[in-house]
Amino acid sequence: MSETYDVVIVGGGAAGLSAALVLTRARRRVAVVRGGAPRNAPTEHMHGFLSRDGMPPGELIASGSAEVAGYGGELIDDMVTSAEKTGEPGDFTVRLASGRELRARRVLVATGLRDVLPELPGIRERWGADVLHCPYCHGYEVRDQPLGILGGTEPAASARAVHVALLLPQWSADVIFFAHTMALSEADRARLAGRGVRVVDGQVARLVVADRLRGVELVDGRAVPRAAMFVAPPFVPNADVLLALGCDVDGNGWVHTDKSGRTSVPGVWAAGNVADPAAQVISAAGAGSAAAIAINADLVEQDTSVVAATH
Repeated sequence: MSETYDVVIVGGGAAGLSAALVLTRARRRVAVVRGGAPRNAPTEHMHGFLSRDGMPPGELIASGSAEVAGYGGELIDDMVTSAEKTGEPGDFTVRLASGRELRARRVLVATGLRDVLPELPGIRERWGADVLHCPYCHGYEVRDQPLGILGGTEPAASARAVHVALLLPQWSADVIFFAHTMALSEADRARLAGRGVRVVDGQVARLVVADRLRGVELVDGRAVPRAAMFVAPPFVPNADVLLALGCDVDGNGWVHTDKSGRTSVPGVWAAGNVADPAAQVISAAGAGSAAAIAINADLVEQDTSVVAATH
């Protein structure tokens, strides 16, 4: 049997829970389907979130979930297997792995993204500890230590790796860019040199780990001590639900939205990293709040039109 909600939110991270909090406080019937681990689950602490700096990510999710439940929101630990528009705007069906079927007037997708990590020994083992991706999130915690940045192999990841390398001297005077398989241009070499970043050419074989990260070993046998490494992996949106609903995406799979997160499909919104790969936890939460306000206004507009038509 179907269960009907004003809004079904797919994803229970900062964006999804923030939206759910706004909507439940607006007295909407909301279900949050939360399946899988959040992207920042390997990280012990999150940073840059005003009043929550240093909080473990799991505590934020637990606290937010309790707040949403306190206002009557339903939290469903399950996976979405399919989603479809079954009628005019205001009629969606979301099916879950458990067999439950949710009907929704509106759908918000906040399923985040996944990092495609390089297949080098040591990276997955230390990911989120001393193998990191964001200087703004983790730079202060590794300040004044010997830092490294791994060159990317894809164009977008390569550009981001250089960008991160140019940022890192704000936190440490000892930064090495490991070119790895990246063809580093002379212009980029000059930019890095201008920031005091040394370049080490040669393919990386592995990260040396003994209780913690100790350094970087190259294929030619050289070993370079490092206390922390930054990696700029390609980002892939978890966009299966958006694609199933027919939302327009760009050539790299990122959904098209307006400022509120509204997609090309009437009644469907997206918020957080699934729509914005650069969003940090605090900005993802803000995007969820903005989407919720827009969704509620859209529901009010629909309800007003229905009442006007009857008169």
